[in-house]
Amino acid sequence: MSNIALIIAGGVGSRMGYEIPKQFIKVYDKPVLLYTLENFQKHEMVDSIVCVCVEGWEEELKRYADFYGITKLRQLVSGGRTGQESIRNGVFAIKEFANADDIVIIHDGIRPMVDSHVLTDVLNVCKEKGNAVTSLPYNEQIFLVDQDNPSTTTSYIPRETLRRVSTPQAYKLDKLVWAYTKAFEEEIGIYGSSYTNTMMVELGERLHFAAGSDKNIKLTTQDDLELFKGYLNSK
Repeated sequence: MSNIALIIAGGVGSRMGYEIPKQFIKVYDKPVLLYTLENFQKHEMVDSIVCVCVEGWEEELKRYADFYGITKLRQLVSGGRTGQESIRNGVFAIKEFANADDIVIIHDGIRPMVDSHVLTDVLNVCKEKGNAVTSLPYNEQIFLVDQDNPSTTTSYIPRETLRRVSTPQAYKLDKLVWAYTKAFEEEIGIYGSSYTNTMMVELGERLHFAAGSDKNIKLTTQDDLELFKGYLNSK
C-alpha cells in the first residue's frame, strides 16, 4: 500500500490581488507552494506526490521542484475549470499508476503550514477507517438568523456539535474513483464551494475525524500572508 499526496494548485487566487497565481507568490524568496510540497517531501509516510498545476505554470513548477529537492514529485496534472474538476483530474491521473487500496491525501497547495503530526494522524485514521478529514473544534458561538426579523436571533447551534474541517483529508483510491465518477455523472456535490469531503457526504458516505492544527491556515488574502510570515518568523 502506498500513500500518495495530491496537492491542488490549479487556481489563480484573484482575491490576493497579485498578477500571478497565489501559490507562486514568494515569501522570503520561496513560492508558497514549495513550502507546502516540502512538508510532504519530508514526511516519511508519504511515498509520492502528484500536483494539479494551474495552466501555463507547469515548467516553472518543475524548475522550483528541482531546485528545492522535491524528489517525490511524480507527476503534474492540468487543473480544471473548478476546484472539483481539478481534484477529479488528479484522482484519475493517480488511477493510471496506483493500486485500488492506496491512500490519496488531498491537500490545498495554499495551506503551507500542515504539521507532521496532522499528516500522520490523517494517514493512520484513513488506514483504519477508510477515510480521514483533518478537523478542529469550533470555538465561537453560532446563532441562527431569524427569518422574519434578520437583525435578531432566538436560537443557536451548540458549538460542541460542530467541527471545522479542511485539508489534508485522505481516502482510499478506489473510493475516490467511484465518488468522482458518480458525482460528475449525476452532478452531485461538484459545484460552488464543494470539496471532496462535502461531496462524499452528499453521496452518503460517513467521514472520520482526524487531528487538526490552527496553524494550518489557507492563504486567501494579504492578511493571511502576513500571518504566515509571522509563523515562519516564530520558528
